[in-house]
Amino acid sequence: MIYSIEEVITQIGAQRYGSKSAQIGFLLTDSRSLCFPEETLFFALKTDRNDGHHYISELYRRGVRNFVVSSVPVDYEHLYPEANFLRVLNPCKALQRLAKCHREEFHIPIVGITGSNGKTMVKEWLYQLLSPQFFVTRSPRSYNSQVGVALSVWLLNEETQVGIFEAGISEPGEMAALQHMIQPTIAVLTNIGDAHQENFASMEDKCREKMILLKDAEILVYPADDPIIQKVVNDSDLRGKKLAWSMSDKSAPFYIKTVEKKATMTTITYVYHEHEDWFSIPFIDEASVADAIECAVVALEMGMSMSALDERMQQLEPVAMRLEVKEGQHGCTLINDSYNSDINSLDIALDFMNRRPDQQNRSRTLIISDIDQSGRQPSELYKEVSNLAVKRGVSQLIGIGQQLSANRNLIEMPKKFFFPTVEAFEKSEVFAQLHDEVILLKGARRFNFDQLTERLERKVHETILEVNLNAIVDNLNYYRSLLKHGTKLVCMIKADAYGAGAVEVAKTLQDHRVDYLAVAVADEGVTLRKNGITANIMVMNPEMSSFKMLFDYDLEPEVYSFRLLDALVKAAEKEGITDYPVHIKLDTGMHRLGFDPQKDMQTLISRLKRQNAIIPRSVFSHFVGSDSDDFDSFSAQQFALFDEGSKLLQAAFTHKIIRHMDNSAGIEHFPERQLDMCRLGLGLYGINPRTNQVIHQVSTLRTTILQKREVKAGDTVGYSRKGTIAHDSVIAAIPIGYADGLNRRLGNRHGYCLVNGQRAPYVGNICMDVAMIDVTGIDCKEGDRVEIFGEHLPVTVLSDILETIPYEVLTSVSNRVKRVYYHD
Repeated sequence: MIYSIEEVITQIGAQRYGSKSAQIGFLLTDSRSLCFPEETLFFALKTDRNDGHHYISELYRRGVRNFVVSSVPVDYEHLYPEANFLRVLNPCKALQRLAKCHREEFHIPIVGITGSNGKTMVKEWLYQLLSPQFFVTRSPRSYNSQVGVALSVWLLNEETQVGIFEAGISEPGEMAALQHMIQPTIAVLTNIGDAHQENFASMEDKCREKMILLKDAEILVYPADDPIIQKVVNDSDLRGKKLAWSMSDKSAPFYIKTVEKKATMTTITYVYHEHEDWFSIPFIDEASVADAIECAVVALEMGMSMSALDERMQQLEPVAMRLEVKEGQHGCTLINDSYNSDINSLDIALDFMNRRPDQQNRSRTLIISDIDQSGRQPSELYKEVSNLAVKRGVSQLIGIGQQLSANRNLIEMPKKFFFPTVEAFEKSEVFAQLHDEVILLKGARRFNFDQLTERLERKVHETILEVNLNAIVDNLNYYRSLLKHGTKLVCMIKADAYGAGAVEVAKTLQDHRVDYLAVAVADEGVTLRKNGITANIMVMNPEMSSFKMLFDYDLEPEVYSFRLLDALVKAAEKEGITDYPVHIKLDTGMHRLGFDPQKDMQTLISRLKRQNAIIPRSVFSHFVGSDSDDFDSFSAQQFALFDEGSKLLQAAFTHKIIRHMDNSAGIEHFPERQLDMCRLGLGLYGINPRTNQVIHQVSTLRTTILQKREVKAGDTVGYSRKGTIAHDSVIAAIPIGYADGLNRRLGNRHGYCLVNGQRAPYVGNICMDVAMIDVTGIDCKEGDRVEIFGEHLPVTVLSDILETIPYEVLTSVSNRVKRVYYHD
């Protein structure tokens, strides 16, 4: 939904500085998540560790024009002439007020879920149960905090028929704000556990705080078998219909008669409104049983038939953030349950590991960190950890953290090891010797358990690729000088930045404020994220198996087919994601990938409008021949097709969809077709695709002379005796071969390198790791440098010899070649 800036000002009670008109469709609290700057309202939140006001300058540069602040920047009229600053006392409270006002626009069933554990599971399973019948808007992932709830509620739109939102608290006094924003018509309390207990005087006090969410709801769902919950319910003035479920009280509104567990399925028989029936779920752990019961009560109360409930319950899919099973290295299986860190979820995870079939009968290892925020004495807490581990068949425990190390005597098992940090563990022999076992990872977030991965040692090689980062910037600025004002730029760094090394190139481009980076596959984007790249990243060829990586690392995929579209929507919905940005590709003549702009647009628009998991951020196509005047008429036909199709897509949505078609050659050749954004590829790396000339040299591939020898006329050099020596010669061996990216077609004197500035032809067949060159008459010695391509031997010379394009030569440089980055 879209609000005018004037409506927002009224709703949050702000004082306005600036007078630009604006339409607001997106709220932002984290600058790293910026996607739609034109319609974004940024809330400059202050926390103990950060202050959103520090990011105003960066966001303004990236296109954001509307800010909610507690203090207006000095000289804002000159520094930010196009901005609106809405000053309030507390931007977080203003965000919550805006969410509350937005919620009050909707008169639909809203489910609010709270509890110590299971909130996300209940939310996601309710979505799976209800979405075949209703258009459901739900919290993304576990957005259940003071800020997360506000951002979740904001997602309600005109098509929403049911809302499902989590509410999580850690301190007294927090639930009232969440209740005001969610205003649930159906409120669900999952359970009361130890999480955040240190902030509450008693479990009853924590239960009363959570119960605030239920106070005005029409229907209340909760487990009556928990004596604390039942007591607080009885003592509370709750006016809604109480739908308690129980496994012991036959008079409960929802009575669980039996729970029958089999190898991979649980059947739950229940009595509801005096009717007995059952449903089955494809899970056997206790937490899943309780969560499914909560979902059943809500679904039936919302009108689902008992037969439909059973049918849909059997199709429930696991929620990805919990109990992920992955194949590890060295014959290990990893069970990742590092999302929750409390004693209750530990028992659930250990039970899962113990029940999981293992034909190899491998030993079981628990890697666990200190358990935070339990509210219990360490001596009592870690004694229970030991008892649970022994009871569930763990043979080895590895403890990470100061508390576990201090209480190691409480862990009663023969194989136990303790380390202060993950880093210390990774450096130990214990880590190196993990093999052929089932490993449960259970760590609090602050311990960075995601670092528990196999370390790879990079081998040093005498052949290096020198990358001039200043030249990257010079090329970037050259093409920027050709852009019209306001045109965005996406820089292609796929194929390891055309062989230059994506991480360092991306850091340079990010420092110079490019709007987007583009990679080929998700793995490339993950590498960038793990190395501190926060810029927007587009994935041009997303694979079906990479969806979770895309979501986990905020990578924006290209969508080019209905099959990919449907699979991506399903995957996003399973993860609880809404409005995930994607880039729609149209095929206007390349006939490689893309939707047909003449045949597919109406179907594409219809499918996009029927869901809210993904949202088009941009639409683009690719010129077939912008590098040659010979294809200008065909390029004009391509652009006409794209213009028509992209405008149809834009007309179907209220938010701004970026249009882009110009590549490096197109920026220069078709300035009138620059549109909202252009894609800079080969030109960034110094090759002008229109002229095949070097703009600013970026990459230089160098090696050294390993050995020199005199070879008599008539002798041969290399495999298959291809290199016959016509006269007495001096032959040098250099440590570079086809495994490093040196093309074999350059051998047998078809190509040359430079030794001390002089041409040295390749002699004989190029080997995997070594090549031989003729240095007869060249003043050189062992250890002297050799230029394969670079400033004095342009890469275009090699590509011309090979009858190929510079792309191929650049991207062929192997990853085993060490990259050295410098500023000239």
